[in-house]
Amino acid sequence: MDFGLSSDQVALQDSVNRFLDEQMNLDAVKAYSAGGDADACWQGLAELGVASLLVPEAQGGVGLSALDAALVAECLGAHAAPGPYIGSAVVAPLALLHAREALRERWLGALMDGTVSAGLAFSELAGARADAGVNASNGKLSGRAMFVLDPLAALQVVATREKHLYLVESAAAGLESRVLTTIDRTRACGELRFSETPAELLSDDPQHTAALLDHARVMLVADTVGAAQHMLDAAVAYAKDRKQFNRVIGSFQSVKHLCAEMAAELEPCRAMLWYAAYALGELPAEASLTACHTKAHVAEVGTFVARTATEVHGGVGFTDLLGLHYWFKRIGFNRQALGAPELVREQAARLQTL
Repeated sequence: MDFGLSSDQVALQDSVNRFLDEQMNLDAVKAYSAGGDADACWQGLAELGVASLLVPEAQGGVGLSALDAALVAECLGAHAAPGPYIGSAVVAPLALLHAREALRERWLGALMDGTVSAGLAFSELAGARADAGVNASNGKLSGRAMFVLDPLAALQVVATREKHLYLVESAAAGLESRVLTTIDRTRACGELRFSETPAELLSDDPQHTAALLDHARVMLVADTVGAAQHMLDAAVAYAKDRKQFNRVIGSFQSVKHLCAEMAAELEPCRAMLWYAAYALGELPAEASLTACHTKAHVAEVGTFVARTATEVHGGVGFTDLLGLHYWFKRIGFNRQALGAPELVREQAARLQTL
């Protein structure tokens, strides 16, 4: 039995990685973090078919699986690439596929060709704050959504306190968007304030909303795996090049142990990620529990790899010259987004009635 990726999946990652190698190198990451624009990068990814991965072929999409989407997310994490991937390519298309035909016809094509992007206001599903949350009444939203992924996107997929999903246009009356400053400068995160804001109902099924939250969490896990692998590769390359006492530091046993421990901790995470992504489409009864376990474990491993890879680099690891901090902070953001390890473990315990 083959437990590896198929040749098509390997080719998919190779294609996305080649594009990102050209479009999102370290200089481009630095430029974006300083206030640059990533629209050209996202448009290029959309032309590759990234934005339509999960849309069936009958509706103009590529018709691939959640595992394929996770493989793309891993590539994005490895390059610290900005872009509204989780909202535009994963959650919004899946939500529209279960929405009214009029909504699907209006927005699905625009999402697939990259002319419209979607943000994701799901944070209150993971852990509601006392001063945040969104309520719906008569097709209008009121309240506040915090830590929204891509708050300036043309569309917003918003979860309410009742775990219903709504679609809101950025130009809608009564909507105020604000970008927040977070540790991760490679992606936009913000706040949305609603005041009798018109919205379109996408789904009133809490189970469907929970399934979309699982998808978003698994994509964050994939992003972390990619970012951690980048930091590990950078540490190994540096250890093979940097010399002390006329020897490369990679020949020192202590440095070998650090690199080996990172690799030993990270490699099983990839198998966990593949299974969690597979479960989203093929094992729905296991999907939520697997997503919680995987997000919690990979968040811890990612933090360990980020810290240890920086230590291998010594003092230069903290400088902007190498730029390791972009991946370090991205891993830190992923750890907290849509549920920190403590919270998702608690949710996993409830799912198991523990």
